Amino acid sequence: MTSLKTLDLTTDGGAAWTVQAVEGPAPDGLIGRALAATVPGEVHTDLLAAGEIPDPFDGDNESKLHWIGRTRWSYTSRFDWVADGNDRQELVAEGLDTVATVTLNGQELGSTANQHRSYRFDVTGVLVAGDNELVVTFEGPVTAAEAERAKAGSWPHTNLHPYNELRKMASNFGWDWGPDVATAGIWRPIRIESWSGVRISSVRPLARLEGTDGVLTTHVELAWSDTDTAAEAAAVTVEVGGTQQTTTVTPGTETVELVNTLSAVDVWWPRGYGEQPLYDVTVTLNEDDWHGRVGFRNITVNVAPDNDGTPFVLSVNRKPVYVRGANWIPDNAFVTRLNAETYRTSIEDAVDAGMNLLRVWGGGIYESEQFYDVCDELGILVWQDFLFACAAYSEDEPLWSEVEAEAREAVTRLSQHASLAVWNGNNENIWGYVEWSWRVPLAGRPWGAGYYLDLLPRIVAELDPRTPYSAGSPYSFDQFIHPNDDRHGTMHIWDVWNQVDYTTYRKYKPRFVSEFGFQGPPAWSTLTSVVHDTPLDPYGQQMLVHQKAFEGNLKLERGLGDHLPVWEDIDDWHWTTQLNQARAVAYGIEHFRSLFPLNTGAVVWQLNDNWPVVSWAAVDGHGIRKPLWYALKRVYADRLLTVQPRDSALVVAAHNDTDSSWTTEVTVTRRSTVHDGVLAKETFAVEIAARSAVINELPESVAVAGKPSEEYLEVRTADGVTAYSYFVEDTELQLAADAYTATVAPTENGYDVTVTATALAKDLALFPDRLDAAARVDSCLVTLSAGESHTFHVTGANAPDQVAVPVLRSANDLRGQLGHPAADAHRRVSR
Repeated sequence: MTSLKTLDLTTDGGAAWTVQAVEGPAPDGLIGRALAATVPGEVHTDLLAAGEIPDPFDGDNESKLHWIGRTRWSYTSRFDWVADGNDRQELVAEGLDTVATVTLNGQELGSTANQHRSYRFDVTGVLVAGDNELVVTFEGPVTAAEAERAKAGSWPHTNLHPYNELRKMASNFGWDWGPDVATAGIWRPIRIESWSGVRISSVRPLARLEGTDGVLTTHVELAWSDTDTAAEAAAVTVEVGGTQQTTTVTPGTETVELVNTLSAVDVWWPRGYGEQPLYDVTVTLNEDDWHGRVGFRNITVNVAPDNDGTPFVLSVNRKPVYVRGANWIPDNAFVTRLNAETYRTSIEDAVDAGMNLLRVWGGGIYESEQFYDVCDELGILVWQDFLFACAAYSEDEPLWSEVEAEAREAVTRLSQHASLAVWNGNNENIWGYVEWSWRVPLAGRPWGAGYYLDLLPRIVAELDPRTPYSAGSPYSFDQFIHPNDDRHGTMHIWDVWNQVDYTTYRKYKPRFVSEFGFQGPPAWSTLTSVVHDTPLDPYGQQMLVHQKAFEGNLKLERGLGDHLPVWEDIDDWHWTTQLNQARAVAYGIEHFRSLFPLNTGAVVWQLNDNWPVVSWAAVDGHGIRKPLWYALKRVYADRLLTVQPRDSALVVAAHNDTDSSWTTEVTVTRRSTVHDGVLAKETFAVEIAARSAVINELPESVAVAGKPSEEYLEVRTADGVTAYSYFVEDTELQLAADAYTATVAPTENGYDVTVTATALAKDLALFPDRLDAAARVDSCLVTLSAGESHTFHVTGANAPDQVAVPVLRSANDLRGQLGHPAADAHRRVSR
């Protein structure tokens, strides 16, 4: 009979831990001194809690703490164990970060070298009744990576440290949006399991649809403590949705498969396509049990060549899904700070913005179960990268076996989730091999293709055949086609931001964009909580600590192009660059959606930040939604209108991404920017079938301006969808400085700010966090024609007497700098 008992060795489970620096460049007096530690945790968070280091996110503290990643650390716990009569005892570590030696009662149990997998050590006979001492010693991750490079050779990579030498979160060593805080520690739960007979080793429940039936095929792996003739047979039972299947296994049986069929099952859909019913699954093995949830759905990706190249069409239950997504990075640089609440809050940011997919990027982690649970519940599809990013990787041992072990564990663990839509081999590595000058330093050595084209697809086909696999992102699904060709498969667009103006987006006709983006600063309160330069300046010393991209703030300035004037003070820098970020990304997405059905989706870089930083994120490191987030909410709406150029004409492109036809009347008005004047108006009816798009060319009466610098187009449907288009950029556009008035009224949980326009008020934005960091606003980037009003609802703060610049902003505020485009567009700050 199974008799499984568990002793929780985490801090929440009652275990006491200490951590101490063993050797390395630690400050005087720290080596050998035991400090209280939290498990799960990381050495940085333990040192911070003990008052030994300043906040790594504040000011320029990051560089002062690099010694942590070069120091050896030892975690120690003493605990009591009571013998329970079971045959076997095992130490189970769900996550050790990263190169570690594990010792129990002075006896070495083994070593680890992979943050992305769990470990199980047999401690039978080593564990004793009464007092026990467990010690886990971690090598400094930076020195460990450098030591591996010295031993195994150098492999091309981005950024400073050779992160690709270890199976550790790549971005932990620093990225172009994240701090260099290479961590060590027991980062996931750890426990003692004591058992006899047989236990459940793993469960892999694969749910699918067959007609109207739901079919759950559950693969159960078993471990036996004794398989001799005296061992007993065991019964394995799977229960789901009122059905039950049981089988008896003989001693030594390692795997068993049971199939449950549910008639007329409730089908799981991504958000916007239907409901998300989830079914509890229970697997029992004598006294051992496992619990999970599944949703019944089928997912495919069509990459069969067509007349335009190679599509990338993700379908759920045979229905094509237009992907409106974002890339997801670890939600905090110290991942043990994350919990169910933080995951739900951040994923709700995606839901509220109209998204239906998150891509878990390959430089991070296989996320906590809490992340995937929330995605299951809210209908957010998950594109899951295997953890390879922007580097070449050795295919030699022991790395090959480590990759295989982590991939098998990850696929087994995550395959139950209804939200899991795509397994992806890597981030940009195939593209990197083709274009990033790797071939000379590689000198013919394997560089990772064996993982992406052989090992990983084999593992997915074996363990999760119901989920599509892509070798990489970007990828053209043919080895003879450039991996980042816009005509084929998935592409990343990074010449915009790095080199060219954002109008370049319209030069592409991508089938599917899995990365693109533009930078902007975080909220003012977020930025000033960590940047203390006096005076505050875009090129200040601490500001640049919180700008990780190469020439990032110079690119912010250059990226204004002719769109917006160069700022004259720090307040205008903050507003102008946030506005330009929002406009650039919205410009791209509007173009992509206007190409439907040629284009089948966009995944913006990125949803979230992992600390307070100037970055591509839509939501900053303190959880404040940037103007970009509100722009995404508009362009990711189910129904979108946008004005686009087509063959020297202007058209209104309408994309209806709903299951209902869209029949409405569209009114296009050419208006004056500086007074309440209608210059021309045209009205036409449109009928757009479900999940489709139409294009209507505009007549010359509205498409051609009499005075381009003083006119704009307002496009409205009878049911309230609105778009605006301009004949010139803001550096030439005439806007009234006094185009609106604002009033403030207290409410029960905050206050309202009502803005009324007397002329065009372009891109109105309220920043209540500048008055109170806890304040949040419900809307942003609101454009009003003369006579219109809008009310901003603010929560979390008391009402001020009034609001004005820099709390209430608009493009009109910049009018004093307009009218001199040549001077403004080319004025550059040299630092």
